Amino acid sequence: MRKLFTALLCCFVLNTSISQETTLKLASDVWPPFTNVAEKGGLAQDLVNFALKRSGVNMESEIMSFDAVISGIKSDEIDGSTALWMSEDRKAYLLFSKAYLYNQLVLVAKKGEDVSAKSLADLKGKSVGIVGSYAYGGTYSDPDGVTYVRGNNDQENLEKLLNDELDYILVDALLAQHAKVHQPKAVTESLEIGTNPMLVQSLHFGVRKSHPQAQQIIAGFNREIDKMLADGSYSKILQLTWIKADMDGDGVQELVLNGNKAGKIAPSSAYAIQPNQQHDTIPTNRFYIDGKLYEGWDNVPNYYKEAPPTVQQMESVNLFNIPLKKN
Repeated sequence: MRKLFTALLCCFVLNTSISQETTLKLASDVWPPFTNVAEKGGLAQDLVNFALKRSGVNMESEIMSFDAVISGIKSDEIDGSTALWMSEDRKAYLLFSKAYLYNQLVLVAKKGEDVSAKSLADLKGKSVGIVGSYAYGGTYSDPDGVTYVRGNNDQENLEKLLNDELDYILVDALLAQHAKVHQPKAVTESLEIGTNPMLVQSLHFGVRKSHPQAQQIIAGFNREIDKMLADGSYSKILQLTWIKADMDGDGVQELVLNGNKAGKIAPSSAYAIQPNQQHDTIPTNRFYIDGKLYEGWDNVPNYYKEAPPTVQQMESVNLFNIPLKKN
C-alpha cells in the first residue's frame, strides 16, 4: 500500500509540474510604461518575465497590435499575453493570473491647481487630456460636461497642459510616481499630482486555456509574484524604493522597502500597487523590510537607516520632459 501511494504521489507531481522544456510564446501591444518593444522595455513585461523564469518557464515575447494578440491567442498561434485586463468574454478562452499590478489613472494639473476631485464627473466644464491610443475601459465622449482631448502620448498632453491648452491630464500613477522620484525639482515647481485614482483596472498575465499546462503555469506565476513582493525583487523591477502592499493579508497595505537601505527618515510617499489607496499619502506606520514587519519607524533597526536609499534612474520608461523654471 505504501509503495502504491508513493507511486501515485510521484505521478501526481509529474502531472502537475511544469516541463523544463516549456517555452511560452507571448505577445503584447505597445503600451508604455507597461509593455513596449525590447530596446525600450516595459515594467509589466519585466515583472511577468522574471516571475515565469523563477517558476521554471521559458518564454519568448513579441510586440504586435492588440487585435493581432487576441486573434493569435484564439487561433492557438500565441500562448498568452503579459498584460491584460480581465473581461467576461476573455475568460472563455484565457486563464488569468491574479492581479499582479493595477492601472490607476490620476489627475495632473499645473502648479497651484486643485486636483482633489473624487471622480471625472467632478470636472464639469474642464478639459482633460488622455492618450488616444490607450484603452481606458470606457468611451470618453464628453459625459457630464467634461471635454476629453486625445493626444498622441503623455508628453504631448503634458506640453499642452503647461501651455494652458488643457486643464488636466490623466496619467498612470506609476508613471507619476517615477516622475516625482526622478524629477523631484521639476515636478514640485510645475505640477500638482492627484492622489485619488480616477480609473482603476487590474492587470493580469493570461494563458490560453487550450495550453496543456495553463493551470500549472498560472499557479506557479501567482506563487512567484507573492515571493517577489516579499523579497524585494518586485519593487526592484519597478525601480521604486518604497511601495505599498498588503503583506500579511489583513487588507491593510504596509510600506515595503526595496533592498535594505531605508534612509534616515520615514518615507513621505509611496506607490500603492493595489487599488483603493491614495498615492503619496501614508495610511500606515508599518514597515516591511528584509522579510520582517516593524510597527512604527522608531522600531526599524538603525542599521537599515545608515545609508540613504538608492534611486536608480528609470531607463525603461520615458519620463516627462518637464522644463525647470528659471530663477
